[in-house]
Amino acid sequence: MSLTYDEFYNGRTGLTVGVNKILFSEETPYQKVEVYETDTWGNLMTIDGMVMLSERDEFVYHEMLSHVGLFAHPDPRRVLIIGGGDGGTAREVMRHSSVQQVDMVEIDEAVVRASKEFLPEVGDWNNPKLNVLFEDGIQFVKDIDDPYDVIIIDGSDPVGPAEGLFESNFMQACYDGLSENGVLTAQTESPWVSDYHPSMKKVFSALEDIYEVSKMYLAYIPLYPAGMWSFSFASKGADPLSNETLSRVEERFNNFDTELKYYNPEVHRGCFALPNFVRDIID
Repeated sequence: MSLTYDEFYNGRTGLTVGVNKILFSEETPYQKVEVYETDTWGNLMTIDGMVMLSERDEFVYHEMLSHVGLFAHPDPRRVLIIGGGDGGTAREVMRHSSVQQVDMVEIDEAVVRASKEFLPEVGDWNNPKLNVLFEDGIQFVKDIDDPYDVIIIDGSDPVGPAEGLFESNFMQACYDGLSENGVLTAQTESPWVSDYHPSMKKVFSALEDIYEVSKMYLAYIPLYPAGMWSFSFASKGADPLSNETLSRVEERFNNFDTELKYYNPEVHRGCFALPNFVRDIID
């Protein structure tokens, strides 16, 4: 086998990680799921040859996908995660004391199985708040009867089973499945990779049309293409930069003590500051 894992996101340009051995490899009906033991980043999960997370840097993605939206909501109790099979997003959501129920809808049980065995520190699988469902998340959202306070879209890149997560009709279904003060967050790819720009434009155009508030925010994740990653925030009214939200972040953040490694009140405010070239992608 190769002694490296290589992911190319533009021609011959990409990422190389030293690999000690392959821990898990399975071709499922949906995708190819693999876990590598690396020489620097701990265990690393890929789906269809694209990095999903490593043990060393996963906290950035999961904290930013979760807490920006949860702190913006005044009282999040019911949370829906679409995807998220590694368990990291659910772990962060369940840190909020107000949250009573987390439904995680993952289409591929192999992702959860591999994560439990080879990324055991990522998920909080025995938490009684967590309800794991192996279903098609797109169909699940269409059938929501009891609205959620927060919906988090934690899917892979816009190919294969995750492609529909970037469509306007899915974003509308999420809107319909949210409660009165509902908030949505989603991962929306790297601004540095031009192949992702059409999907990014599609998502943010849909969010602007459907939701009362929509914004892009950024975080920096070493193993994702080019290191800069975008996320979307949308809501039925909650503004992540309002005085009310910022006061809530300052007040409640102290309850987390040293649990968080990336997110803090300063990051919450600053992550919405977009470089001009990023603004140009979605304007």
